[in-house]
Amino acid sequence: MSSNTRWGAIALCSLSLFASSCGGGGNDGTNAADTTQMPAAPREITTSEVPASPEFNDAKLVITSVATEKQGKDSAKVNFTFSVSNYELKSQTSDAEGKQCNNSAQGQHIHFILDNKPYVALYEPKHTATVALNSEHYVLVFLSRSYHESLKNKGAAMVYHFKIDKDGKLQEMENPKTPMVFYSRPKGDYLGKDTANVLFDFYVWNAELGTDYKVKAEVKSGKLKKEMEIAEWKPQFLHNLDMGKSSIKLTLIDKNGKSVDGPMTSVTRDFTLAADEPIK
Repeated sequence: MSSNTRWGAIALCSLSLFASSCGGGGNDGTNAADTTQMPAAPREITTSEVPASPEFNDAKLVITSVATEKQGKDSAKVNFTFSVSNYELKSQTSDAEGKQCNNSAQGQHIHFILDNKPYVALYEPKHTATVALNSEHYVLVFLSRSYHESLKNKGAAMVYHFKIDKDGKLQEMENPKTPMVFYSRPKGDYLGKDTANVLFDFYVWNAELGTDYKVKAEVKSGKLKKEMEIAEWKPQFLHNLDMGKSSIKLTLIDKNGKSVDGPMTSVTRDFTLAADEPIK
């Protein structure tokens, strides 16, 4: 073999080894330039603490009068008036813009909750509700910041238990001594930027959350689900909810994880998120 032929063979062999070592087609079929990515982690509902809000420790809310009026054959109007002190209804809470969540353009207000149904926001200290004759009811009212976060200090809320007889007359009943939980937020429709931080807030009555009592929350949003046992009464933000209808079920549970007996201990609420109009 001539020297030129010998050096040519060596060069070919070197090139072959270089290509193999650089992943240019090894026997195992792999390719170093392969850009295949690992599958993305599944989406899940997450929560975060709501940043500290302005305190109104001296704010007071009291039901000052309740009057009824029979309405037709089957119902009665119940007229409530309230006294609010050390708190300004219709004022914007000072940190509303920084909260970056749904905020009422009409400002601070009262949440009026009848029988754990969706609340009515009251910007004036009065309200009229229509109820059936021969019926029993529970009302919770509390002061709310403009972005719908409840004031949880003593005196800022009140429960009222009453019956309406067949003639439309009201009988005030003794308030239960048993623990209760009332649903507040989320509520209604959320659009666009308001879907990023969805306020989750409820109201506990006759109980302190911790060792003896917790609130179990079951959140469903599209195919996503999240279950929480809440032992500290603080508002949270919900994140990563699906667009469309979602729901939350609240259940008051004891230290053994059992549902607490009594009125107003479990409630489910639906709400809707949409990236833009129309909300479906």
